[in-house]
Formats: sequence, structure tokens, C-alpha cells
Amino acid sequence: MNKTMSRVVWYIILVVIVVLALGPVVWMVATSLKPESEIITTEIRWLPQNGTFEHFGAIFEAHPMTQWLFNSLFTATAATILVLVLDSLAGYAFARLRFRGRGILFLIVLSMLFVPIQITIIPLFILFSRLGLTDTYWALILPVGANVTGVFLMRQFFLSIPAELEEAARVDGASTLRILISIVLPLARPALTAVAIITFLSTWNSFLWPLIVTRSDSVRTLPVGIAQFLSLRPGLVQGQMSIGQSMAGAVVAALPPIVVFVVLQRYFIEGISRTGLKG
Repeated sequence: MNKTMSRVVWYIILVVIVVLALGPVVWMVATSLKPESEIITTEIRWLPQNGTFEHFGAIFEAHPMTQWLFNSLFTATAATILVLVLDSLAGYAFARLRFRGRGILFLIVLSMLFVPIQITIIPLFILFSRLGLTDTYWALILPVGANVTGVFLMRQFFLSIPAELEEAARVDGASTLRILISIVLPLARPALTAVAIITFLSTWNSFLWPLIVTRSDSVRTLPVGIAQFLSLRPGLVQGQMSIGQSMAGAVVAALPPIVVFVVLQRYFIEGISRTGLKG
């Protein structure tokens, strides 16, 4: 009886959490489908009475949404590939290679997790400005390469792989790079997927750095572009504020990350769970 009651309580708690988590998302989608006359009202209506896609058509007609979508997709994909390459090499080196100062160097790298991004933005902007890379894709992609979380997760996962597999390959004459590419990385697919999802989502949703480092629509990302709907950047293309268009832009921005996470969630959960097996 107690076990049944405990299970019921847990189900109730889970239902409350799900409702609290999905409520804003449902409201966002429903508002994007409402005409403006149904949005600006004191009456709470969850579902649109006269559903319309006019806000989606308006934002694609009035703003370079296609260009912003491409910019976000390109920078998030390129940054994810860069992080997978760099973090795999760094994680393997910290997990398997023996060299002087390895432990101290790893602690120094790990300590960067505690440095807020707001502290690094000004020197980073000065650096990219002097290199003439502001308002370019390089300015959006290269800073993401220094992903300490990815290095940590990859190192933890590599430690969980039996060393005997690598020793057997080394006896057969395989080099360290060959062992990494042919044996270790195929086994690390869950961890690579987890790092890829984390990097893609964080890059896609990044706002502060793209807001500072971009000036033109040719490289501006979707979250920064949507900020124009909310008049966050006076002087840009902005007319009358439209809540429906803002919600439509938010729906467009949210769809790709949701699709990526739903498709790869199994590998994400497996990768996160296996990276905590060894310290």
C-alpha cells in the first residue's frame, strides 16, 4: 500500500513538473497561431479560436529569417564539428597519454568552467577586432572551440574504455593516432553525441556574444535577429511591436534544437551516464 501511494505521489510530482515545463512552450506555439486581436486581450485562451499562420508569413517577409536561420545552422554545425575534433584529442590526451604536468594542466583547463563568460567577452572582442574578424563567421565559431565541458566529458568516457583494447592494438603495431581513430572513437559514439548535442544547443541559443560581435544581417544569428522583434536593439529594422510575430520567431528558433535532441536523445542519455563512471 505504501509502495503504491509512493508511486502515486511520484507520478503527481512528475505530472506537475511536465506541466510547468511544457506550459510556456504550448503558450508560445498557441500565441504564434493566434491573430493579434486574440492575443491582446485580458481573457486567457490557451487555444486559438481563429488559427492563422500570418505571423510566420510576416516575419519571413519583413525580416531576413532565411539568412538568420542559415547563419545559426552553419555556425552551430561548424562549431560542433570543431569541438568534437578538439575535445576528442584533448580528452584522449588527458585520459591516456602520460606526460609531465598532465594532472595540473587538466585542473587548469577544468578551472575555466568557473570563469563567467561575461569576464572574457571584452578581451575576446578586442582580440577579434584587432584581427579584423568581427562580423564574420570566424568570430562566431572559433570561441566555441574552447569547450571545457566537452574535454571533461570525453576524458571521463575514455577512462571507462578498457585499456587492454588499446594495448592489443599497440602490440599489433598500431600508432596512437590510429588507435584513437579506429578503436577508441567508434566506442565513444555516445559521448561524442552528448558533446555534439550540448555544443549545438548552446551555440544555437547563444545570444550575448553574437549580439556584440555581429553588425550585419549577413552573419547575424537567429536569436539576435529575433531580438529586433522585441525592440532590444534600437535603430535596427523594427516597426510596430507584434507579440504574434515574436512568438512565431521563437517557434522557428526552437524547432531545430528540439528535432536534434529528440532524434539523438538516446545517445545523449547514454553518453552522459557513462561519462560519470570513473574519476
